[in-house]
Amino acid sequence: MAVLPISQVQTGDLLLREVQTSFGNMLFPEGRTLSARDLEILQAYLIPDADIKRAGLEESELLEVEEDKSLPLSSLHQNFLKMERLLKHTFQMMGPGQKLPIFEIRGGLKDLLDHIDEYHVLTFVPPYDPAAEPWIRGSVLTALTGYQLAKWMKLPEKDWVAVALSGLLHDIGNTRIDSTILRKPGRLTTDELTEMRQHTVYGYKLLEGVTSLNQGIILTALQHHERIDGSGYPMKATGDKIHPYAKIVAIADMYHAMTSARTYRTAQSPYIVLEQLQKEAFGKLDPLMIQCFIERNTQFHNGMLVQLNDNRVGEIVFTDRANPTRPMVSIFGDIVNLAKDRHLFITAVYSS
Repeated sequence: MAVLPISQVQTGDLLLREVQTSFGNMLFPEGRTLSARDLEILQAYLIPDADIKRAGLEESELLEVEEDKSLPLSSLHQNFLKMERLLKHTFQMMGPGQKLPIFEIRGGLKDLLDHIDEYHVLTFVPPYDPAAEPWIRGSVLTALTGYQLAKWMKLPEKDWVAVALSGLLHDIGNTRIDSTILRKPGRLTTDELTEMRQHTVYGYKLLEGVTSLNQGIILTALQHHERIDGSGYPMKATGDKIHPYAKIVAIADMYHAMTSARTYRTAQSPYIVLEQLQKEAFGKLDPLMIQCFIERNTQFHNGMLVQLNDNRVGEIVFTDRANPTRPMVSIFGDIVNLAKDRHLFITAVYSS
């Protein structure tokens, strides 16, 4: 019995422990003998390792293989961690009168965006970091996704990095919120919720004195929880009174908040979240931006492996523009049309 990296697992190996996806769904049960197709699925699902038994090999021989199981991080992952740690250190140092090291932040963001071609919104999995703060990690993800959406919306190229910086700094007001509120695992009390919502005002005040930031970045800290029907906060701003940067960051922020695990809930599937955002768009989020976000994230997914809520695994073979979140999925040659089989839905999606 040994835990081996997936790159060293072989056809015929016996699973000694159930394999789960990052969403907590069972991928393969304990006792399964792995086939060549199973190995492809494990790699596509970015499963790092598996607890296996191999016929003809003693446990001591497997343990020798187990010793060298670390895999190098991609350039995107390396720069993601660097950006995340720089942001965390910066926010920890944000005391009264402390200047924001905007030059260093811009440099880290440039290094990260140099690898944007490796980033895919629905399938990107941040590198493991036990010291990560969820809201800071969410800010880096929002920066990446905001950049993509600004580009897809054909904003002027000069705005793409500005939107990414808006995403990076949109929650800076959290540095003024008591950490017990930020890290509370359960529902906030009325008073705690009122204080939590003040992070938008705190963030605006922290950024308004930074002369090197444009107005859109500063307003995004204030407006990223505003909704175009006036139901948001803190100003109940409507429609065109909300800056375009803030509208983009609102979508990216909501997407990553819903697809990220928290202490009080598991992560939701990207496709489920896209459907929820589509419903939320009516009167609240910018409908053209939501339409663009959903279409661009689903249009090139033919061949991508997905898991359905009945635990079957298949690959996307066709996406209808009229139902982009409910594609056709091939499962061992049988076609499942999710637009018609409404009781079925995608619970996990991974790179193929």
